[in-house]
Amino acid sequence: MVFDFLRKNTPAAPEQKASAAGPVIAYQGAGRVAWSPRDTASLTRTGFSGNPVGFRCVKLIAEAAAALPLVLQDHERRYDVHPLLQLVRRPNQAQGRAELFEALFGQLLLSGNGYLEAVANEAGEAIELHVLRSDRMSLVPGSDGWPVAYDYTVAGRKHRFDMTGELHPICHIKSFHPQDDHYGLSPIQAAASAIDVHNAASRWSKSLLDNAARPSGAIVYKGADGQASLTADQYDRLQNEMASHHQGAANAGRPMLLEGGLDWKPMGFSPSDMEFQKTKEAAAREIAVAFGVPPMLLGIPGDGTYSNYQEANRAFYRLTVVPLVTRVAAAVSDWLSHYQGELLELKPDLDQVPALSAERDNQWRRVSEASFLTESEKRAILGLPKLSEDE
Repeated sequence: MVFDFLRKNTPAAPEQKASAAGPVIAYQGAGRVAWSPRDTASLTRTGFSGNPVGFRCVKLIAEAAAALPLVLQDHERRYDVHPLLQLVRRPNQAQGRAELFEALFGQLLLSGNGYLEAVANEAGEAIELHVLRSDRMSLVPGSDGWPVAYDYTVAGRKHRFDMTGELHPICHIKSFHPQDDHYGLSPIQAAASAIDVHNAASRWSKSLLDNAARPSGAIVYKGADGQASLTADQYDRLQNEMASHHQGAANAGRPMLLEGGLDWKPMGFSPSDMEFQKTKEAAAREIAVAFGVPPMLLGIPGDGTYSNYQEANRAFYRLTVVPLVTRVAAAVSDWLSHYQGELLELKPDLDQVPALSAERDNQWRRVSEASFLTESEKRAILGLPKLSEDE
């Protein structure tokens, strides 16, 4: 049983190098979200393919993160030429570094999980890297709670990646999820309600455009001798006339001919109609906030968080892009270090990011003017490796 360790007089388990909480956290079913409208496929369709704000947020983050320059170093030196750098620059025959990482960041933003596959040669060296779709991947936990395999399913066919060997063919990068031990929580899941509101507002706006972009008003019937209702045949005929001659963009502005007893009462926007656009803009801001994109960068009106565009762009890189790239690069370099047989570190080169140039200039100036620091300490603060002559 899972909770046998809570019982008294339980024999002591043999010592082993494994997480003590592993058996407790592992057995929770498939680890997928049970609410079907919130699965990866549905959220991708409604929040990315069908929503302009979600689409732009994912593209903006993924493209900016993939374009960030990467450097490779160890504790002694920074490499300009290295097999791992060559692999990252040209990971496979169809993609370059930017395309590969854009797909990886996109999967991570849409599903909370990113899967990178390494293809090794007979000598055990990684020669190709491929991004796998997260909606096709499922984790297989072992008895200790850690993954022993990953199943990749396409069109009813399943391929299993064994994770019990010394070299792992899959690098699984996931976002923090407080209620799931195996899968990550994506920003698009947190923004799902706002996406539904924004999509509903767009459909409402489309309905207005189909009706000449304004409320249609009311046709009032004033019958003779106190008769205030139409017969069934008169009502159906009026409905057909309205549908065929006065609805749709082709009939916009067409004059209406009313017979005796019918009177047209035009109607303007109600206060609730006027507030609807503000609701849509508020939903757009919520989507942007969930992804960590300043609304100003998306052209959303009514946002005064940042005084100018340059400040918003700097906050976008500092708070969203750089932390994402740093985390992913660290996970990928640690994974590929096992293939290379040496401890290496991939990290973003912040000195080449124009949005952060002012911050980096100030930091370099402060460090260089600190006379109480040695050259080695200054290089460590700036994230540079030690010089060969340093002690």
